[in-house]
Amino acid sequence: MTGHGLLRGQVALVTGAGGGIGGGVARRFAEEGAAVALHCRTSMASARDTAGRIRESGGAAVVLRGDLTDEDACRRVVAEAAEWGGGRLTALVNNAGIQPVRELAGMTADEWRTVVDTNLTGVFACTQAAARLMREQDGGGSVTHIASVEARNPAPGHAHYGVSKAAVVAHARAAALEYGPWGVRVNSVSPGLVEREGLADAWPEGVRRWREASAVGRLGRPEDVGDACVFLASRLASWVTGHDLVVDGGVSARPTW
Repeated sequence: MTGHGLLRGQVALVTGAGGGIGGGVARRFAEEGAAVALHCRTSMASARDTAGRIRESGGAAVVLRGDLTDEDACRRVVAEAAEWGGGRLTALVNNAGIQPVRELAGMTADEWRTVVDTNLTGVFACTQAAARLMREQDGGGSVTHIASVEARNPAPGHAHYGVSKAAVVAHARAAALEYGPWGVRVNSVSPGLVEREGLADAWPEGVRRWREASAVGRLGRPEDVGDACVFLASRLASWVTGHDLVVDGGVSARPTW
C-alpha cells in the first residue's frame, strides 16, 4: 500500500462504499494504513471489487451489508465492523446516501421520508452506535459525515436532498458537542460535483458550468473527498471537531452576482 501511514493501526467503517465517493474514501483509508470495513446495501459487486483491490495491495478489508434506514441494521453493521476489527472501531465515515430528483410541488411525504431516512436518520443511528463503542476504548475515535455543497446552495429538484445534507452538517456540530467528552470528534465534509462514470454524457452542460466555475478548472475525484476524510480521521486533526470542510475546487468562493 502507498501512503504516509497517517491512519496506521486504525479500524474504519465506510458506509455506502459500493459507490464512487465511498469507494474512494475506503481506498484512501487503506492506503494510509487503516483496516477498512466497507458497507453497502445493493452495490455488493462494486464493494467487493474495492475490498479485493485493497487486499491485493496488502491491506485489510471486509464487506458488510445492511439497510441503514433500519436502526437495528445500523447497530448491527457498526458492531460487525468492530468485531472484525478485533473489538475496536476508531473511525466512521457516514457516506451512504441517495440523491433523487423531484420538484417540491409534486413531492410526496413518502418520497421526502425516503431521502431523510437514508441520508440523515442512518447518520444519526450509525454515529450513536459508533460513539458508544469509541467511548469504551483508549483514544476515542472520529466520525465524519459526507454532506454536500447543496447543504448551503440547494438546486432545483433537490430540495429533500439539500435539506437532508444541511441537517447532516448540523448533526455533526451537535454531536461534536455531546460526544466530545467521550473522546469522539465529529466533523462533516461537503463535496462539490465529483466525477463518476457517465456523468459527462448524462449532464454535459452541468459539467461544463462546474469546470468553468472551479478555481482549479476540474471536477472533484473520489480520492479528493477521501483525502479530506483521512485528514479528519488522523492525528493531524486532533483539535478539529464540529467543522464542515468544503471540498469543491473553489466553486463556493466565486461570487454569485
